[in-house]
Amino acid sequence: MQKTVVFGFVGTVLDYVGRGSQRWEKWRPTIGLCQQEELLIHRIELLHDLRSRGLFERLKQDIRQVSPETEVVGIEINLSNPWDFEEVYAALHDFAHGYRFDTEAEDYLIHITTGTHVAQICWFLLAESRYLPAKLIQTSPDRKEQGPAGRYTLIDLDLSRYNKIASRFAQLKDESVSFLKSGIATRNPHFNRMIEQIERVAIRSKAPILLSGPTGAGKSFLARRIYEMKTSRHQISGRFVEINCATLRGDSAMSALFGHVKGAFTGAQTERAGLLRSADGGLLFLDEIGELGLDEQAMLLKAIEEKRFFPFGSDKEVSSDFQLIAGTVRDLKQWVATGRFREDLYARINLWLYELPGLADRSEDLEPNLEFELLRYAKEQGEQVRFNAEARQSYLKFASRPEAKWSGNFRELSASVTRMATLAENGRITQENVNEEITRLQQAWHNNTPNELDELMGSKAGELDLFDRMQLEKVIQICKASDSLSDAGRKLFNISRLEKAKSNDADRLRKFLAKFELDWGKVKGSGLAGGA
Repeated sequence: MQKTVVFGFVGTVLDYVGRGSQRWEKWRPTIGLCQQEELLIHRIELLHDLRSRGLFERLKQDIRQVSPETEVVGIEINLSNPWDFEEVYAALHDFAHGYRFDTEAEDYLIHITTGTHVAQICWFLLAESRYLPAKLIQTSPDRKEQGPAGRYTLIDLDLSRYNKIASRFAQLKDESVSFLKSGIATRNPHFNRMIEQIERVAIRSKAPILLSGPTGAGKSFLARRIYEMKTSRHQISGRFVEINCATLRGDSAMSALFGHVKGAFTGAQTERAGLLRSADGGLLFLDEIGELGLDEQAMLLKAIEEKRFFPFGSDKEVSSDFQLIAGTVRDLKQWVATGRFREDLYARINLWLYELPGLADRSEDLEPNLEFELLRYAKEQGEQVRFNAEARQSYLKFASRPEAKWSGNFRELSASVTRMATLAENGRITQENVNEEITRLQQAWHNNTPNELDELMGSKAGELDLFDRMQLEKVIQICKASDSLSDAGRKLFNISRLEKAKSNDADRLRKFLAKFELDWGKVKGSGLAGGA
């Protein structure tokens, strides 16, 4: 059973009604809260200043009489002005930040009847922003019963924000955004706006988030940072569970995701919980979600919407409440059109879609990311490495060129910096180190350069039969070397065109390209859709 923990101030006015026996005949909010028959308080933590220490000790003794099972804890804080918003909010924020909450074992309440109105507002703001994972509770005397216990109400407040508090919230928001970016002072306006919105969505919503972008753009890294941010706000208490769906095939996909019962398939000698159940109360990151089979997609949709599903081979449902973040390099909308991805699942995970740009599209962020990678290397290896001024300028100039492919994006940049830092002598990356790394990158990019067909069709090129691929590659080669669609058609249909009374080489070639969703303008790279 969850324990109930209450935070509140010692009421220097309402809680103080003298020391004699007559105090038991009067309503005192802190004592009355502990006298509620239907509300068992396991621990109450009372904030007070030095002058109120005696009153706290009296309350502690009285609570022991009316509720011996309640543990009373005193927290001494000294405020020079309890009506100063900035001072009170800072003190309570520091209290919340340093408190070790256990939301799995304890339920938290904030008693707002005692303390100044400023303290009540600050309690509310901290609870609303989830820095305090607690509900608000208010006590009042019962006018009908005229008893000392009074009554309580769980309430919500509608209070306006004040400038100093708003400024502090803005500062906290900036800190959250910086946290998602790992403190990297990125200079790309579009990326910064996107991260700011992700921060708002992640804090306010538990809906699925879809991260799209090329390999190495940071989808997995960002998903983990979102998890860590939500954990710090006490919005998530479970694990961060990550899986690359491209590694899942057949029965192993069902088993890995949804678990299985003993004997569900050949080799299933024991029961398996599965990743969805492991993520209960936490965050599940499914990278390359487009690689899931249609059966797994259907089960995942049910798990997202109903928070229940059947383990593989079982006729008994299990439950798991997790937040989903999905990652993909695919154009899932196109995959829906071709039947490779379920439309209903796409609609469910596409509520918040964010496309992470690759490194080549964020050249202005090369320099701050370079600093981040050097700091990361120092933290991991325990050795600080720096560039010589000339070497740094040379590397950044090369890395920012249009011909710098960075096909591996930030993952490739990280590997590049690691190589230079490892080979650096005396903690200095020299021009010689940079020259060697530039040669290494150029060779890698040359060896991995896709041919013209891959550049035109992207991932769809991998779906072509060898026959179609070889034929299409030759057609593209001739188109590239021709002046017009008609010129290319005459070269390609050089025999059959002689047998026709009226040849239309351009139209025949146009239709051939259209079979593969290509056109003359795309092949030539001119941006024009036609031309004869």
